[in-house]
Amino acid sequence: MKTKTELMYATMNPWKLFFVVALPGMVSMFAMSVYSVFEGIFIGKTLGEGAFAAVNIAMPLVMINFSLADLVGVGASAPISIALGRGDKKTANNVFSCSVILILLASILMGGVMFFAAEPLARMMGASDVLLDTSVRYLRTFALCSPLTTIFFAMDNYLRISGYVKTSMAINVVSNFGTIGLLALLLLQFHMDVVGSALAVCISMCASSIAALIPFLRRKTLLQFVKPRFSWAMLKQIAACGSPIFLSNIAGRVTSILMNISLMTLGVRMLGEGGGTTAVAAYAVLMYASDLCWPLLYGISDSLSPALGYNWGARNFDRVKKIARCGFTGTAVVAVLSTSFLFFCPRTVASLFVDSADTRLLELATHGVRIFCTAYIFRWIVVMTQSYLSAIEKPAQATIVSVSVAMVFPVLLLGGLWGLGLDGIWLNFPGVNVLATILAGILLIRLGKEIRRRETE
Repeated sequence: MKTKTELMYATMNPWKLFFVVALPGMVSMFAMSVYSVFEGIFIGKTLGEGAFAAVNIAMPLVMINFSLADLVGVGASAPISIALGRGDKKTANNVFSCSVILILLASILMGGVMFFAAEPLARMMGASDVLLDTSVRYLRTFALCSPLTTIFFAMDNYLRISGYVKTSMAINVVSNFGTIGLLALLLLQFHMDVVGSALAVCISMCASSIAALIPFLRRKTLLQFVKPRFSWAMLKQIAACGSPIFLSNIAGRVTSILMNISLMTLGVRMLGEGGGTTAVAAYAVLMYASDLCWPLLYGISDSLSPALGYNWGARNFDRVKKIARCGFTGTAVVAVLSTSFLFFCPRTVASLFVDSADTRLLELATHGVRIFCTAYIFRWIVVMTQSYLSAIEKPAQATIVSVSVAMVFPVLLLGGLWGLGLDGIWLNFPGVNVLATILAGILLIRLGKEIRRRETE
């Protein structure tokens, strides 16, 4: 007999399903956007340009650590959803249990590497002598909390697969607003530097990980912890399905290294002494501005993945197409609104993170935001396509999209637009998404042909 969650995935009207699962996902991601904006404000306004640049240099390494959890968490989610769609709960529970163990082991290993090799890693990321100590301390704080912070992303996926959509939303909202409160306390009250910022995030994420585990420990969820049975076939399946997001994260961090090095070089060339730090700080503003939009797109596409995977496993291909159309429509609306806001209010956005007295950084960031934001005219197609392909166990195609977006296209355009100076950096993201949209369109056409063939079998 199907559970309430399975019936929701299998029979609920696609648009009603969209609002039931995607809206809470958007709320969760919006809360993350609010936290990210406030973090940028606290660091930029309280600690200054140097701290802003140091955090931007260290952040790719922090995200690489989180990407290992994504590799397993996202990689396990697709086969879990498909197994549930086929009615194979035994396999779903085993993959779930094994994945949690794998994440814990990987996070302990990666946390150790990050802590003990923080200084050479920060130098590799382009940290100058001025920024090195700040970057290292920020990185080591995250490394110490690695085991409990990294598990949260996977548990959030598993809550949504189990139908605990509102619980997931509540944990995310409380976590992100709790982080804002901790940021205010540690930076404004106790006058800590970037370590306070890192601690605020880590404390909040650790508490959220524990909260997300509770429903599973109480055995109230669709997914249940069982005695784990590892197999090479299962590990390969997890690795294959998780490779798009993992390779995207790794490739993106490599690209970030190249971007930081390029920004330091072009900044000095175009702005003079101290220009490298200013250019890196301006790019950090663009990344925080992106956090106003990107999480909303991801919230929609990621929230629909369990429903897409479940119906793909049940061979209900017509329903898969209808749910996907809802996802593409929803992300398109969000993208148009986001682009409009950033394009017409770039100085307002930049002013959130930059002190008004720092006119050089403010002008540079304002100009960059207006160019950078045009990427979202195309970004929605890329985000939804990658999530769609991952959800239905098309890891090769999803990997092609993710790696192209994260590294191949950015590196090609970095060289191609080098003559434009810093404008070439700001144009990189829009150019990448134009190329990625063309690629996504080709893969979607091929997928449509495959679905029509499967429907006739």
